[in-house]
Order: sequence, then C-alpha cells, then structure tokens
Amino acid sequence: MRLYKTKSGILIEHEETFFQVKKTGWDEFFNDDNLYEKMKEIVSSGHPAPYGEKMLREDLEAPIQNQEIWASGVTYFNSKLGRQEESREKGGAYFYAHVYEAERPELFFKATAHRTVGPGGKVVIRPDSTWDVPEPELTLAITSTGKIVGYTIGNDMSSRSIEGENPLYLPQAKTYDGSAALGPGIWVSRDPLKDDTMIHMLVQREGKEIFKGKVGIDQMKRKPAELVAFLFRSSSFPYGCFLMTGTGIVPSREFTLRSGDEIRITIEPIGTLINTVR
Repeated sequence: MRLYKTKSGILIEHEETFFQVKKTGWDEFFNDDNLYEKMKEIVSSGHPAPYGEKMLREDLEAPIQNQEIWASGVTYFNSKLGRQEESREKGGAYFYAHVYEAERPELFFKATAHRTVGPGGKVVIRPDSTWDVPEPELTLAITSTGKIVGYTIGNDMSSRSIEGENPLYLPQAKTYDGSAALGPGIWVSRDPLKDDTMIHMLVQREGKEIFKGKVGIDQMKRKPAELVAFLFRSSSFPYGCFLMTGTGIVPSREFTLRSGDEIRITIEPIGTLINTVR
C-alpha cells in the first residue's frame, strides 16, 4: 500500500483504489509502529475516494510535516569514489575512504519540511556553487521508536564544489532551502524491500536525456537497520523521521545541473519522484 500526503488530507492507495483518512493529522497517523495494520483496516472498510492519477499528481505534497530528514554518506562504493575524487586536491580523500570501512557510518542532518519540496516541486542549486548534482536515495520512513514502517524516494541535492573544497563545509553543501525532495508517497508493507530493488535516475535538459544511471540497493555496504540504530543512539524523534540511505549513482565531474533540468527518480514499488531545478 502507498500512503500520500495531499493538499486535501491523507490518502491511501491500494490496488489502484484510493481511500481517504479522516479525523487525524499527518504526524499522528504516520508515527505509528502499526501503520500497515492501521492502513489495512481503513482499506478493508470498503469506502473508496473519488481519486484518479491526474487528480493525485496535482494534489500531492511532500510526505512530511514535523519529521526531520537525516542522510547517510558513503554507503555505496561508487559514492566513496566520487567523494574521494571531489576532495582529493584538498586532502580530504583519506577521510571518505576511512568512513566507508569504519564501524561508525556518516550520518548528517539534511532538512525539515521547510526545506523540502514534494513531487513536481522545484529543487534548488546554490548560487555560490559551480558543481551540483542530484543524489537519488532510498529513504526510510521511521517512527519515534526507531521502527522502519515504510520507504519513500529522496533526492539529496548536493553542491559538490563546496563539499569538495573542505569536508567541514558539508553542512553548507547539503542543507539549504530546496535542498531535499521527498515522495511521491510512502510504500508501507509488512516486509522490507527486496534485495533486487533498483534505483533509476534520469535527468533531462530541454527534453533531451543528459544523464541516466541505475544501482541496486544490494550494493549498499550498510543495511537499513544498522543505519537506524546509529541514528537513534543519542537522538530522539518525537514525530518520527526519514533517513536517506546514500547514493550509488554518481555523475562524472563533467556533469552539473542547470536551471530547468528535470530529474526523475524511480524506485518500484514506491513510484517516481519528478522535480525540476529552479
């Protein structure tokens, strides 16, 4: 089942039929260890809502309210290589190689709802950056107890020229208005995603393909449960949170985003997150 946050409320999709959630807010509904069972009960009631795909696309919002978004770095080998490349001239390559092999993962704060855009929204590249890329990431939906209850798609927009200049500049390269996109909804299931799940990204400029890549989540060095355990060691999340799990799709140095580019990230069975660059 898929869970959506829309302008008119909370929506559940099951087998191409939509059901509205009534008399509750997003934070209360989302932050529930029994989210799947709760959604199943609503679907079983048999009262579908008059929704279609076109109406849904126009009504969608980012599936977040008072949750924080955190992110994981260097969880794929390709990411390690990319981060080493961008920081080699400034002496930062060793640190990223060390993180990839270390017991402790790299975790950093990414965004709140204020800095997050939803499906169809405009992501932002910083005006003081010269090398900017989208980072397509499987994103975990987690309750306040640390339970993974679902999965969504995240775009961790990154200013590689800034983070490559000095590893200590990572917060500026990663966290700013419009630096994150989330959606289109949350895939909620009793079972974790299959190991053969693929992440696809396509970037188009003026209708032409300028970048295409894919990676399997089985290429992640660290498993979702491990990342969540470290995130919750000394931090609490009263409304739950989201955790981006890192990227394995790293464009070459010759690639950088421009205003007007369209970014499409697909992870089935979650769906496709589409954004343009402001």
